[in-house]
Amino acid sequence: MKLKPLKIGKFTAKLPIIQGGMAIRISTGRLAGAVAAMGGIGVIGASGMDFDELREEIRIARELAKGGIVGINIMFAAREFLGIVKTAIQEKIDIIFTGAGFSRDIFKLGLDSNTIIVPIVSSARLAQTAERLGASAVVVEGKEAGGHLGTDRSVKIIVPEVKAAVKIPVIGAGGMMSGQDIVDMLKLGADGVQLATRFVLSEECNAAKSYKEVYQRAKQGDVSIIQSPVGMPGSALKTAFVEKILKGEAPKPIGCDFCLKHCSLLYCIIQALLNAQQGDVEHGIVFSGENVWKIKDRTIKPAKEIIEELLSEVEAIE
Repeated sequence: MKLKPLKIGKFTAKLPIIQGGMAIRISTGRLAGAVAAMGGIGVIGASGMDFDELREEIRIARELAKGGIVGINIMFAAREFLGIVKTAIQEKIDIIFTGAGFSRDIFKLGLDSNTIIVPIVSSARLAQTAERLGASAVVVEGKEAGGHLGTDRSVKIIVPEVKAAVKIPVIGAGGMMSGQDIVDMLKLGADGVQLATRFVLSEECNAAKSYKEVYQRAKQGDVSIIQSPVGMPGSALKTAFVEKILKGEAPKPIGCDFCLKHCSLLYCIIQALLNAQQGDVEHGIVFSGENVWKIKDRTIKPAKEIIEELLSEVEAIE
């Protein structure tokens, strides 16, 4: 099968592949730039960054992207949501992806600055709302995805529903680890795909070695659904800290930076994600899609090689 380009607003990606933005410095400028240089859309996970850090990561991505398309992902639940969005717009980011809640205000900012806005949705109804407000496309995420989840339904069910409900491009997200998975999603009607989990095992992914090793050891059944202080469920690989969350024994925060608009104070999710990103996985949360165990080759390699392998698998399919 030959992949078709993906047009989102004024941009056309050579490959209909978006590298999902992974927060707390898992996907930074290096990974986004590497994917963009290959003709996909590279995305910086902006949640957890301060404004100057985000500016620097966007500039790093631009330098590596060789003219490719670069975006950011920011979760609506973050207290600095609007500040991050405005900073990215000042840096002339190509696309802003937003999830973990739904913002109506962002569409006016996008319109005023001629910036492409792509929300992450989990229902046809929300996709229609996004289209009406001015979204250039929607990412449709199902229960198979990693991180914060907006549904317990499969992306394979939701994508056809959304495709029938809107005219803007529909990008399927969640659970895709191989070329066959990409082809299957496109055959369901998706105009493109978003992969995040698959890129954790890239050299450019900014996670610590021990974080990536959790992915390399993953077996079927190792991914759990945990409750996040954000107020949404999340999909994560089992660690000692995740086991405590599941038992209701996670330690309460000591002090608070008020990084979220609303927080249950069940535990400090930002600290847990940061611990894992820096290598302390036993005191951290390692977000992952539920099909991580299906990754066949779990060696750490350049993002370029991961994309080449996916394309080779796609092209071998009739």
